[in-house]
Amino acid sequence: VPDSVEVSDSSSSDPKHRVAPRMFKHVVGHDHVDFKTGQQQDAAQYFQYLLEKLDRAELGAGDRLKSKDGSDSILTTSHLFSYKTESRLECEADQLIKYKESPAETMLSLRIPMSKATTPDIEMPDLKKQKSEESGEEGKEKKVVPTVTFEACLDEWSASTTIDDLRWPHLQNSISSATSRSRFVNFPRYLLVHMQRYEIGDDWQPRKIEVNIEVPEEISLQDLKGTGPQDGEKLVPEESEGGGEATSAPAAPTVDEGALVQLMDMGFTMNGCKRALTAVGGSNVEAAMNWVFEHSQDPDFNDPLPEGGGAGTQESASSDSGVDEGVVMSLVENLGCFTVDQVRAAVKHCAGAADRAADWLFSHMDDLDGAIAALESSATAGASSEPKTKPPLEDGEGKYSLVGLVSHIGKNTGSGHYVAHLKKDGKWVIFNDEKVALSKDPPIQHAYMYLFQRNDTAGSPHPAY
Repeated sequence: VPDSVEVSDSSSSDPKHRVAPRMFKHVVGHDHVDFKTGQQQDAAQYFQYLLEKLDRAELGAGDRLKSKDGSDSILTTSHLFSYKTESRLECEADQLIKYKESPAETMLSLRIPMSKATTPDIEMPDLKKQKSEESGEEGKEKKVVPTVTFEACLDEWSASTTIDDLRWPHLQNSISSATSRSRFVNFPRYLLVHMQRYEIGDDWQPRKIEVNIEVPEEISLQDLKGTGPQDGEKLVPEESEGGGEATSAPAAPTVDEGALVQLMDMGFTMNGCKRALTAVGGSNVEAAMNWVFEHSQDPDFNDPLPEGGGAGTQESASSDSGVDEGVVMSLVENLGCFTVDQVRAAVKHCAGAADRAADWLFSHMDDLDGAIAALESSATAGASSEPKTKPPLEDGEGKYSLVGLVSHIGKNTGSGHYVAHLKKDGKWVIFNDEKVALSKDPPIQHAYMYLFQRNDTAGSPHPAY
């Protein structure tokens, strides 16, 4: 730790009190099919997996981690990052409005609108001077990189969009377009923002978007706070909506097997690929890839999807254990060396992902029955320790300060290196594996993930932890 960076305990400088990054990565990901390998993995997915693992451990701790305020609820680590969004849907057929809250999320994923990118004028004298100074020995000029503002990315997320062919229960399941808009229900203590810096190239491989993101160190999201139903708005009748959903659900399009194989070959889970293809009509691979990149952070992205899309199909496609029996039977037939119960347990453990379930089965062949018993024991312990009441999500004024960032050095998702920066006492500190030092010029424009802290929480830890 640099001398200029104060530490609260002098013993933290002792090597025996340190945890090496490689050791931490192994401890967290040793039982994960991807994170236990030495291959390059996505930092955003790793963080989500870390939160899930912490939540399971904290919920399983029972009375040891009960809230300090005496309530029966347990505040998990993910609660610090959790927020909900409010979707406002307006039916174009009759202008009735429907409000819907999303499940709690822990990461805001923003698409980079390259159509709003700006490029500096190459004829500007200052730029010419800079280019001449940065030219290589052979006179090669540095490539000019476009810039997109962080505000433009937020505007893209919050802008009204049109949803075609939406089925409305209150219109006897007739189809009509709708206008959708998203807003925040609450502002979490920490807001983690993930920039979608990767796109699918002409060779169907993910590639990095070369763009600078102009991110201010102080942001305000007050204008993006949801307000709920307003006076004068005509809402979709709740009775017809509930009844319509219970009696008739829209039929999902048939998923093209060839398109499904192409998506899965790119490394995505079967359930995620099915959801993507279902959302775009069943066969358009390019549109499905765009859907994957926009929704890969959704909490239900890897959840099983019923083949037919209806309530009756859901019951027939899923067993009481909550897994897709079609995936289970397909694995049993293709693998040929595992029982139905063994495959079902693996699929359930891997959230319905067939490829991860197969890897899990083969990696535990030495004591497969023991591993499955451990899973069932862990699930039972987690269910028994589930809090009776869920604590309300934290909220406050939507003004944030940038306190951390994660940057990726490399050209694609399969290679490169991640480094982190944190702001301490007004100074930026870089964390590069085991190297920690002050950073005079942090790569804010090039970061992959940004960590913001709500201003009204600075210097005041959550009282219930």
